[in-house]
Amino acid sequence: MSVVTARPAGPGATGTSTGVRSAEERDLSFGGFRYTCRVVRQDDPVTAPLVLLGGSAQDRRSWVRHERWLTPLCTVVTVDLPGYGTADFLPARYGIDFLAAAVRHMLTELGMAEVNLVGACFGGAVGLRFAQHHPGTVRRMVLAGMTTVEPRDHYGDSVPRWSRMLDEGRVDDLARELAAWFTAPPGTAEVRKQAAMARFLYRQFVAQSPRELAMWLEHNVRLVNHEWYRPEPLPPLPVLVLTGEHDILTTPRMGREVAARLPGARFTTVREADHLVHLERMEEFTEVIARFCTDRPVDGLPWCTPLESWPADGLMADGRAADGARPVGVPRSARDGAGE
Repeated sequence: MSVVTARPAGPGATGTSTGVRSAEERDLSFGGFRYTCRVVRQDDPVTAPLVLLGGSAQDRRSWVRHERWLTPLCTVVTVDLPGYGTADFLPARYGIDFLAAAVRHMLTELGMAEVNLVGACFGGAVGLRFAQHHPGTVRRMVLAGMTTVEPRDHYGDSVPRWSRMLDEGRVDDLARELAAWFTAPPGTAEVRKQAAMARFLYRQFVAQSPRELAMWLEHNVRLVNHEWYRPEPLPPLPVLVLTGEHDILTTPRMGREVAARLPGARFTTVREADHLVHLERMEEFTEVIARFCTDRPVDGLPWCTPLESWPADGLMADGRAADGARPVGVPRSARDGAGE
């Protein structure tokens, strides 16, 4: 099923770049679950369509402000996959494989044979699984705030407690706890918009409806019951892994571990940012994506640390970085800096 609705493309997008149309929203159905994607088409693109898969707290409209820098280059696609945003509730028995298959369904419906893909946090897990399962579909991939650490090891014990807190109506306490999980502690690091981002997360969470809170909890149950990362083959393609230099949720060390497992991947951190790098340094974050997806240099940007890569002999047989293996071209002092 596909229903098309024309809506404004967002601030700075419509009418500011040749070839950019108004946003189109399409209601689709996969596996019996309704979901919605948002498409801002560029009639004269310089690169493949860009698919943005956000984290669990983001929906298809969370990237509207980024579009002003991306739509001049290409068609931009965002989506509320089943279980997220305004899509249908998705029981936790459906895991990341199902969501990756839903991405494939969406691209088939849109007639897009090859795309650039950006996956942020949970969107990175879905995006990487999609690239593994559908070789030849992804031209370039950016993974932001991605880790190979299983969520059950990272915060699995917290999910039952969060469920009890919701049952007890302690939404305010839960919102404060989550804001602290996603943002660097005040005074410990130089992070742009740090206090504003903590307030934003708190207000976003407490404003959720009972339906949205139920979907959020089901999402976390899904994370601790399915593989977040699976070491399946990945076809050769350019991959950039990044995170904020002060990210405490998916740390730079975790990002390096992801990059070390993906052949030819490169890694960088964005300065003065934590897990919410896409909001704290929105223009700079988007510039990195735009450059990478159009084969322009990413190294040397003043807001990023030097690009790191790993030689083939720096990996063990299972793809993990060998003890003491040093990223190519990066001195130990730069690699072992703050945020690890």
